[in-house]
Order: sequence, then structure tokens, then C-alpha cells
Amino acid sequence: MSKVVCDITVSADGYVAGPGQSHDKPFGDGPVDQLHRWMFETGDENKAEMDAVTAAGAYIMGRNMFGPIRGEWDLDWTGWWGDEPPYHAPVFVLTHHAREPLAMAGGTTFTFVTDGLESALDQAKKAAGDRDVAISGGAATINQYLGAGLIDELRTHIAPVTLGAGERLFDGVPALDLELVSARPASLVTHITYRVRR
Repeated sequence: MSKVVCDITVSADGYVAGPGQSHDKPFGDGPVDQLHRWMFETGDENKAEMDAVTAAGAYIMGRNMFGPIRGEWDLDWTGWWGDEPPYHAPVFVLTHHAREPLAMAGGTTFTFVTDGLESALDQAKKAAGDRDVAISGGAATINQYLGAGLIDELRTHIAPVTLGAGERLFDGVPALDLELVSARPASLVTHITYRVRR
């Protein structure tokens, strides 16, 4: 049965991005380059977790994760990932500003959703079929879905670095009952998976 999952890399002090995010610094200020080293520098050590990140049938993200642009769209902006984004599945972007869907190479189409969390989730579930839907971020989007009780499984990838400020996971989220599913240390990260009890 398909689930709503979330994979998120987080600093040891709970931040998913530093302060001062911008077009030139998508993860903000601070030692943010250390957050995602585990994805690129560890070879097959973290293959199972990377495979899980890319296995979803559809993704949901907030507008800030798609790009730092506020207000009306800059229609030349196609996201942080270049001509072939890593999703290879439909991506639903939460926004207050309508935009036509954006088809990219590799099977990624960004659809811009202006009518809320549940609408984006309904559309993503239909697109994913029997595969999981992944809430991709950023922190505000994940926190909204957690607060609404709409995430089944939270997979945190904790990097051994502190940022001190920025976008924090669980900020403003009511108390959750989390069941530990698995925990695995690796050289640049600790993978901890929780089931969200309801």
C-alpha cells in the first residue's frame, strides 16, 4: 500500500537550511555544504537510502524549494536542478501564484498548485498510483504536512554539523507520537526512520 513519506537531511541541531537563502545560496549561509555530503561522497554506503529518496511516484514541494522567487513568477526560472531534474516523476509545487505546468527532461513535470496542501496531496496520490508520495521540502512545507497529520513515515538523515539558525524541522508542529522504525549510522550521516502514529 502506498504511503506519504518524507526524506529530509537535517543538521544535528535540527535545521534543513541555513539563514539567508537566495538565488545564489539555495541552502542559505553557514556550513550548509556539509548537510548533503553523504549523498555525493560515500559511494554505495548510502545506496539504500538514496534509492528510497528517488523511488516515489510523485513529489510535493514548497515554492521556496523550487526557487527563491516571491510574488509573480519569473517564467525563465525552471528550478535549481538544470535541464534534467532528479525527480523523474510528477512534482506538485505549492504556491500562491498560478503558473502553467512545466515539463522537463527525464519525466519530471512541475505542476503549480494554488489551492492548498490537501489538493496537492490528492493530485500527487493520483499521479503516483500504487507508489509512495514524497513530501520533499522545504522545512515549512514538511512542517505543514506533519502538523496536518498527512505524513505516514518520516526519514531523517542527520548530518554531523550544526547550523545555529535557519529553517528548522518541526518548527510550529504540535507534539507527535513517533515510532522508531530503523536507525543506521554511516560515516557522514545517521539515518533514522519514524512512523508517525495517529
